[in-house]
Amino acid sequence: MIDIHTHLLPGVDDGSPSIDVSLPVLQRFAAGGVDVVVCTPHLMASKAVSAPYNQHAQILASLREAAPAGLELKLGWEIMLDTPGTDLRHPQLSLGGSKAVLVEFPRMSIPPNATDELFRLRTSGILPVLAHPERYVGCTVEQVGEWRQSGATIQLDGAALLGHHRMSELARAILARGYADIIASDTHGDSRSLIAVRDWLVEVGTAEQIDLLTNENARRLLADEPLRAVPPLVVRQGMLDRLRRLVLGRARSAGSTRQ
Repeated sequence: MIDIHTHLLPGVDDGSPSIDVSLPVLQRFAAGGVDVVVCTPHLMASKAVSAPYNQHAQILASLREAAPAGLELKLGWEIMLDTPGTDLRHPQLSLGGSKAVLVEFPRMSIPPNATDELFRLRTSGILPVLAHPERYVGCTVEQVGEWRQSGATIQLDGAALLGHHRMSELARAILARGYADIIASDTHGDSRSLIAVRDWLVEVGTAEQIDLLTNENARRLLADEPLRAVPPLVVRQGMLDRLRRLVLGRARSAGSTRQ
């Protein structure tokens, strides 16, 4: 699996405060089948020109030395589009040196020019990857489809898929419409991971959907290759409740084993 959205670069944002916090998460990821992790600290588009890339590269080098063997770590950003029209084409702003740039809307709300801004970014030569659309107030499945039509790639947060709230219902509706391209953890050094999401997908999806959402499309993204469409995935409410109990039970069991 490949996780393109994490806040595990220690001490640089509201994510992991130290290597001592990041390391157990990376060990758990590696043991669960994650091969590549992209560290994506928060950055405002208005500050992009002065992004501390070299400082973060040095911190990443230290994290790599401590990380489990075989786990590849890459550097990126989660860029808040606080200023429309910002040039985000510099390779140091991308996900792992690719043409993809992870972006989010400010204040968890949808700006009036959202579609136009995503289209502008796409036509500038980069691939905007919109983080967690399910979290934006007032977001609809139709809007997500519009953003995909404008050229954006859609990344869901895995934890949203197992919940009961509005954002969880929207995340599952996006899956059901076939608008999700990639699932990521968005972990901040906590328990969120792709591992539980994969277990959930094993119960509700096909091997093709699982691979596309947690591995293949992320690999293609980082290699600047065209992404593949993910077939719609519909989960019935009764099955959802059963699977939620199953996945959470597995997570508690794994935690007891680690202790």
